[in-house]
Amino acid sequence: MLNIGGLTTGIVIDHIKAGVAMDIYSYLNLEKMDCSVAIIKNAKSNKMGKKDIIKIEGNVDIDLDMLGVLDHNITVNIIENGSIIEKKNLQLPEKVVNIIKCKNPRCITSIEQELPHAFKLTNKDKGIYRCVYCEQSFKEQK
Repeated sequence: MLNIGGLTTGIVIDHIKAGVAMDIYSYLNLEKMDCSVAIIKNAKSNKMGKKDIIKIEGNVDIDLDMLGVLDHNITVNIIENGSIIEKKNLQLPEKVVNIIKCKNPRCITSIEQELPHAFKLTNKDKGIYRCVYCEQSFKEQK
């Protein structure tokens, strides 16, 4: 059995690009959750050189589509009894709703605020999404 740094039950978000963990912490609204969260920044990685890691204690729901949009190279490890029971590799979702917001001030979502912010994947290789209303692009953080 592999003990994950004292974490007995929870989630480890691994292979985060170095320096991006705080952005993910914010996107996932982890500051609003009543659970222990550990952020490891600039950890040595054979695969990436440096990486960030987020450890979340307890049974929490994480939006995998959100993580996939931000960086589909992230892996999510589900921990029970101190061991990894499941490893999830993320994919870029074809369409996302209310995960990212359109930054175009002339977009209809700026005026009609009850409209959902909907984006479709237009370039899988580059991780580019476009707003379904105004075509404003959003690029995966690399």
